[in-house]
Amino acid sequence: MRAVRIHEHGGPEKLVLDEVPAPLARSGEALIRVRAASVNHLDLFVRRGMPGVRVDLPRILGADAAGEIEAVGPDVTSVKPGQRVCVNPGISCGHCEFCHRGEGSLCLTYSLLGEHGNGTYAEYLVVPARNCQEIPDSMDWVQAAAAPLAFLTAWRMLVTRAHVQPGEDVLILGAGAGVGSAAIQIARLCGARVLVTAGTPTKCERARQLGADFVINHCDQDFEAEVRRITAKRGVDVVIDYVGKDTWAKSLRCARRGGRIVTCGATTGFDPVEDLRHIFYRQISILGSTMGSPEEFRAVMSCIFRGRLRPVVYRTFPLEEAAAAHRLLESREPFGKLVLVL
Repeated sequence: MRAVRIHEHGGPEKLVLDEVPAPLARSGEALIRVRAASVNHLDLFVRRGMPGVRVDLPRILGADAAGEIEAVGPDVTSVKPGQRVCVNPGISCGHCEFCHRGEGSLCLTYSLLGEHGNGTYAEYLVVPARNCQEIPDSMDWVQAAAAPLAFLTAWRMLVTRAHVQPGEDVLILGAGAGVGSAAIQIARLCGARVLVTAGTPTKCERARQLGADFVINHCDQDFEAEVRRITAKRGVDVVIDYVGKDTWAKSLRCARRGGRIVTCGATTGFDPVEDLRHIFYRQISILGSTMGSPEEFRAVMSCIFRGRLRPVVYRTFPLEEAAAAHRLLESREPFGKLVLVL
C-alpha cells in the first residue's frame, strides 16, 4: 500500500510517500480502507520531533481517518466489512481503572494514532474495532475525516471539563484552528455567549458566520483589553487556550474571579511565565484536557450526524501532496481543516 512516512524528524520535506506492506486485522481489530485523512497540528509536532517524546521511526503520520471496513479480525461483531466508518484517534486499553470509569483518555496506556503508533496517512489502517464509528451514507468522506480529533477535543474541553452553562461567556483563542472552529459551535450549542480571537479579517468573518458573538482581531487589537471592555471588566467564565506560551498570561487575566481556563495544547510553547497570584487570589481553576472518552466521542459524533455541528474544511489534497498540506497549515492561513483524499 501507499503511505506517507517520516524516516527522520524535520521539515515538510521529510514526508516521504513509500510503498509498504498493508497491515492485517488481528483479534479485536478492524482493517479500514482509508478514503480521507485530515491533517492536525499533532502531525506537525510528530514530524518536527517533540522534546521528551520518543517516536519510533519510520512512522506513518495522521490521527484522523474515514473509510470502509475492509476486513475484521476474529471475534469482532461490532463492525463488518463494507461499513462506512470514521475513527476515534485515541486508543485505550479498556480494562484499567480509568477505562472502567468511562475515562478512556486517562487510560494508563492511552495512545494516539500517528504519534504512538502508525497513523492514517495510508491506504489501509488497522485499529481496535471499538474505535470505529459508523457514519451515515449522507456524510462524505472528507467531512467524516475532518471531525474526530478536533470535535472530540473541543467537546471534552467545553462540556466535560468546563461544564459550560447557558448564558456564560466563553473566550476561544484561535478561531481558525480545527479545535477553534469546533469549539465555537459547541459553545453556541451549550447556550454560551462566544468571544473569539482570529488573526485576519477573513478568519474574523468566518468566525462570525459560525456563530461567534464577538470577534477580536488579535493582530490589530489587544484581546485582553477587548475582553475587559466587552464584559465590563468582569472577565469571561471560561477561556479555551491551546495556544500556550504566547497567550497564557493574558488568558489568566481574561478569566473572571472563580473562572475556568481549559488547555489542551501549547502550539507556541509549553513553558509560559505566569503570575500565581492571579490563580490563587482570584480562585481561577486551571483544567487540563486531552481528547475524550468513547462515550464523549459517540456524543459529539451524534451531534454532527444530526447536523447540529459541522466540520469546517478549508482545502483538500491528494495523499502524495501531504508535504504541501503541512506547509499550508504551518502558514496559519487556513480556517478549518485540511484533508488528504485517497
